[in-house]
Amino acid sequence: MKAIVLNETGGPNQLAYQEVEKPKPAEGEVLIRLKHASLNRRDVFITHGLYPGIKLPSVLGADGSGVVAETDRADGVKKGDEVLINPGLNWGDNPHVNSPQFNILGMPSNGTYAEFVKVPVENIYKKPEYLTFQEAAALPLAAVTAYRAVVTRGNVQEGETVLIPGIGSGVALFALQIAKAKGARVFITSGSDEKIEKAKDLGAEDGVNYKKDGYVKSLREMMGSADLSIDGVGGESFMDLISLARPGGRIVNFGATTGPVPSFLLPKLFFKHLDMKGTTMGSPQDFEEMLAFFSNHKIRPVLDRSFPLEAAAEAQLYMESGKHFGKITLEIDSTI
Repeated sequence: MKAIVLNETGGPNQLAYQEVEKPKPAEGEVLIRLKHASLNRRDVFITHGLYPGIKLPSVLGADGSGVVAETDRADGVKKGDEVLINPGLNWGDNPHVNSPQFNILGMPSNGTYAEFVKVPVENIYKKPEYLTFQEAAALPLAAVTAYRAVVTRGNVQEGETVLIPGIGSGVALFALQIAKAKGARVFITSGSDEKIEKAKDLGAEDGVNYKKDGYVKSLREMMGSADLSIDGVGGESFMDLISLARPGGRIVNFGATTGPVPSFLLPKLFFKHLDMKGTTMGSPQDFEEMLAFFSNHKIRPVLDRSFPLEAAAEAQLYMESGKHFGKITLEIDSTI
């Protein structure tokens, strides 16, 4: 089969479109003929060697949708089923935190930048009928991360004010859609006025360009204080989230795309009685609840651009540029 393989680190240009052996599913595994895959920032980090436990060569890609090509199961999974993949492997029995054996599809195990992928049968779910294959492929990693951040860890409530910095990524946009569906008021930041306007079209009440002087003051005048902030940015702007938080508010962090957070004075934390929580990915229960919530509210991913599988390196470079608004996908098989 054809696949995109990372043989050595050095950035997206190290990705190679090549012939590899078609995977053979073991007992309890299912072979998926992939229709679409989608990109995540994790994939780009891996190409640069900026991810723990890198083992190469590896076929990248956590997210994918397609049809069941082979299965030894007779418990409701059959050949030809239209499915999407939960890329979180070996979460474990504790819904509150993943096990030490937890890993994500697409390194070290081969992932979805390929014509076929094998996964444990418990990691496949029937594709919601209202979604296209491309839309379904765009959901898994980003949508479950956003759902766990906003709902499971953030405990968002109707009428609350939610702040989402750095709008435009898949997780941030899903967080916006989830918070809105829960009845919250959502405000956003971005370094792009265009992205702010697009987010407002999706339901954000308003937003501020963080590159402009006095943006924190403008944001405070606009929204007041935040009951909940959903952050994947980190860096120096994390301090602004503490300043903008309402006393008794919550900050949930799932990433640090701009680097580490500088040291801060603890009084800013304890005088406001703030809750600061970390999260990543989600449990199987989170994934099932996310799919049910999305289906109930007919939430669709925001799609930016699609590339053919063989242009995966170009797609990753586009993601690295930061120009995208929404999910970037790979078309693998147009015949299904």
